[in-house]
Amino acid sequence: MKSQKIKKNKKEHKIVNFLYEVGTMRKLMRMHRQALLTDDMSDNIASHSYRVAVISWFLAKEEGADPYKTVMMSLFHDTAEIRSNDHNWIHKKYIKVFEHEIHEDQLGTLPYPELRDFVDEYQKRQSREAILAKEADLLDQILLLREYEWSGNKEASMWLYGKNGSKVNAQLEKLKTETGKRLGKSIYEVDPSDWWKNLWTSHNRI
Repeated sequence: MKSQKIKKNKKEHKIVNFLYEVGTMRKLMRMHRQALLTDDMSDNIASHSYRVAVISWFLAKEEGADPYKTVMMSLFHDTAEIRSNDHNWIHKKYIKVFEHEIHEDQLGTLPYPELRDFVDEYQKRQSREAILAKEADLLDQILLLREYEWSGNKEASMWLYGKNGSKVNAQLEKLKTETGKRLGKSIYEVDPSDWWKNLWTSHNRI
């Protein structure tokens, strides 16, 4: 009995350590802040992963894929950045990240190997769910760019439309699925504040 209890505690300790590690995603800012010239402290790896997961659920439902697998891939798609940090396209020119090694050290010792399986499948981009999870990642970035553009960020506007508006819906070129393209087009069409236009009131309820 005593040896079983110790074994159980070790298993729980591994899970709790990982949960502490995942919690630090809230403290890791995404590095496009440098190129987009913005100090948006709400945009971190955790907040990004959350909306990617929500997007991926809708994509999976629309495309007839497995929502559970797609959401799980989305939730875990950036966990390696806890140890390597996020890098923008400038950083990537000079930095090599050993993601496979990070995933092995980070997920390989956990009691449930399917977490590592989700990440490996996502990295290969072969299954429908992996493709949709990446699509959700891209759509979250388009949403963020629209939010920044709405608040007057000229750099975000260039990312969305090209320099001097030379490309209409420039970010849509990266999308592969029909649902992703439709959602991406709608992101360009719908203003970031439209969601509350029919909700606001100047009077409290009585």
